[in-house]
Amino acid sequence: MSDPRENQSIFTRGAVDLSALAQPRPAPADPAASAAGPGPAPAGGPPERRQASTGAVVQLDVTEATFQSEVLERSLTTPVVIDFWAEWCAPCKQLSPVLERLAVEYDGAFMLAKVDVDTNPRLAQMFRVQGIPMVYAVAGGQPIDAFTGVVPEAQLRQWIDAVLKAAGQEVTKPDDPRLAEADQALMAGDLDTAEAAYTKILAESPAEASAEAGLAHVKLARRVEGVDPAAAQRAAAEAPGDIEAQLRAADVEVLSGNAPQAYARLIDLVRRTAGGDRERVRQHLVSLFAVAGPDDPTVARARRDLAGALF
Repeated sequence: MSDPRENQSIFTRGAVDLSALAQPRPAPADPAASAAGPGPAPAGGPPERRQASTGAVVQLDVTEATFQSEVLERSLTTPVVIDFWAEWCAPCKQLSPVLERLAVEYDGAFMLAKVDVDTNPRLAQMFRVQGIPMVYAVAGGQPIDAFTGVVPEAQLRQWIDAVLKAAGQEVTKPDDPRLAEADQALMAGDLDTAEAAYTKILAESPAEASAEAGLAHVKLARRVEGVDPAAAQRAAAEAPGDIEAQLRAADVEVLSGNAPQAYARLIDLVRRTAGGDRERVRQHLVSLFAVAGPDDPTVARARRDLAGALF
């Protein structure tokens, strides 16, 4: 497993010695201080604890005193992502909110442990933290990967998925709120907002199939704006050789929920055309495949039929 930014990879398995956590802290040098009892509680109140909808703890402020139970022992069953940060660190304020949001989105698939390096210097030393933000993944009681610096959210998601896979967890992709907002705009007919949202997602995550399908749907909806479905079907029936009429009828059929008929229409048209016309029809058909997405079984069958028509 690699760091989301390979040029900043700093992790070496076995480089972190956690044995010191099992050792008692040095006794205070001043006996009077010891006799006076414990000192004041750390500033900032009790540790922050956030839970997912399932009740699983997804984020926790961790100190050296709680590290053994909250990180090492917890990591035996659930991967833990450690965010080393500090209040004065500007890059930390960019990365930490994204990590916190993803911890909630992943709904307990991993726990986010936040370690303030100013109040927990011994933990930072043991993990060889030389710059922050620095993020470690711990599974099975041992660090398994790490990176330093701020990374794009898309790469951070990929890194978390890789951590879960390495830890033997089944990676269930959480709902992406960016897609939810884009889909909502599409359903509301706000094509401009939907197009901008899908385009932004694809710029950050080029392989996001759902965004590709959404963008293809937007383009399809634009093509049929103002088109009378019944009139489009009649025009195609009356002029089988009219490519524009056939393409328009196929668009209407896909939006009407009759994608197999649209695919069959255009595959037949591929067989009856040649040269630039054939390529135009083929490209249009592929754009309709994108609306359904690559996992649609109807698309798989139609792709095989298209290959037969072409070759």
